[in-house]
Amino acid sequence: MRLVGLVAGAAATALVAVGAITYAVAEGDTGAGAGGRAASASVAQAGAGDGAGSGLTPPAADSADAGFARDMAVHHQQAVEMSYIVRDRTKDTEVRRLAYDIAQTQANQRGMLLGWLDLWGLPKVSAGPPMAWMGMSAPAGEDGALMPGMATDAQMKRLGQLDGRQAEVYYLRLMTAHHRGGIHMAEGCVARCTVGVEKRLAQGMVDAQQSEITMMADMLKKRGTSDGS
Repeated sequence: MRLVGLVAGAAATALVAVGAITYAVAEGDTGAGAGGRAASASVAQAGAGDGAGSGLTPPAADSADAGFARDMAVHHQQAVEMSYIVRDRTKDTEVRRLAYDIAQTQANQRGMLLGWLDLWGLPKVSAGPPMAWMGMSAPAGEDGALMPGMATDAQMKRLGQLDGRQAEVYYLRLMTAHHRGGIHMAEGCVARCTVGVEKRLAQGMVDAQQSEITMMADMLKKRGTSDGS
């Protein structure tokens, strides 16, 4: 579990510099599936005048733009870790492909978000609680679940202990909840953020993750179950 976190973190950290250099980097996410391509296309549509580094005044440290970048980077990191875990726990091609797509897409997006914070000269960690930019407080006593949809420490540990169909079902349920929380956050950025390219990325996340939720519901149905909601 610790090794998975280190590998996923290293991969995502390597993308931070790329995010600070260009905001069309999502166009190069050729390893992602339909969900990743939808998010990439949304970012690629950003005009030259509304990019995060277009010479406009950087957002404030307590702005929605900065808050979303910080919090979604953390949210995405867990999705990457979950996806690496399940790829080691099942041989099912369909689940492994989905997990790969999610891991690659969200690692790339995380690199962009952290790159923007670098470009804006803002800290990657806020002194305040997560979700404050949305007027929300972080869940209290949730065993590691810092934001909506995030799995608890106990759930992450259990995922790493399951195999085969059990691991597949548990992952699909966890990721469905994770995506729902991510959509809520991304919709908050669409409504509150002011940096054009960031708003476009957020809308791309909404579209892609809604599509993946539908896909995961079908995958759970094939396995004779549902997301449990």
